[in-house]
Amino acid sequence: MTTTRGISHLNANDASTSSERNVMDFVSVRVITHDVERLATFWEQVTGLPATRPVPVFAELRTPAGTIAIGAPATIGMLGDAAPVTGQNGSVLLELRVDDVDAAWERVKRLVPQTVPEIVLEPTDMPWGNRSMILRDPDGGLVNLFTPVTPEAKAKYRR
Repeated sequence: MTTTRGISHLNANDASTSSERNVMDFVSVRVITHDVERLATFWEQVTGLPATRPVPVFAELRTPAGTIAIGAPATIGMLGDAAPVTGQNGSVLLELRVDDVDAAWERVKRLVPQTVPEIVLEPTDMPWGNRSMILRDPDGGLVNLFTPVTPEAKAKYRR
């Protein structure tokens, strides 16, 4: 094992045990909103998945790859001034792979403007091999629904 600036790198030849490794597993992303119900309904209608709502200030949708969590500011109040500000995330896209982005387009465009406030990009072939559509959630966040279409992109996302 080598260490560079405090980051451990495990080599294939290392005899390290799994207890010595610090493996991180992506589990969820949480979006903070003033209207948990509205955003949960948006995600239910866009994904077709049911949201669980264990308490009024929190909801989540479980996908095969991870969870989309939705929380009110009260769920992160302990962060004080370091807490995220609702409706002001201009640097993150939530991306979901779908089997057929064109079929998703036909379904999602009927949700405008009641549930989906804006379609930012209609289905478009991207230079890296995906076909993507981008929409906004009710709080202004960007959502990319995509389908890998080239052999390279399909291999990258093989299920």
